Amino acid sequence: MTTYFFVAASEKFLTVEEPLEEILKERERNYKENNKEIDFWLLKNPSFLKTTQFNDLTAKIPALPAAVISKDKKFITFLKLRLEFVAVGEFECPSAEISDPFKVE
Repeated sequence: MTTYFFVAASEKFLTVEEPLEEILKERERNYKENNKEIDFWLLKNPSFLKTTQFNDLTAKIPALPAAVISKDKKFITFLKLRLEFVAVGEFECPSAEISDPFKVE
C-alpha cells in the first residue's frame, strides 16, 4: 500500500484564485533538474473524494472539487500553509489499484 497525502478545495480556488500553477511548475522543474520522479498530481473532480471516508471533507468544499495529491507529506504541508483555505487528508491505495483513486469523472 502507498500512502497519498492531499490538499483539496474548489477547482476555481486552486486553479484560478491561487498561484498553484506556478508552484507546481517550479516543483516540476526542480524534480527534472534533480532527476527525481514526479510524485504529485493536480486532479479535477477526483473520485477518491467521493468515497464515504471523505463525506465530511467534501461537504465543506463549496463547488466542484480539485485536489493536489503527493506521496510527499512535507510538500502537502507546505501547500496547506501556502494556500491556507484548503482541506487536508490522506488515504492508502494498493499499487494495483492506483488508477481508480485518480480517475477524473
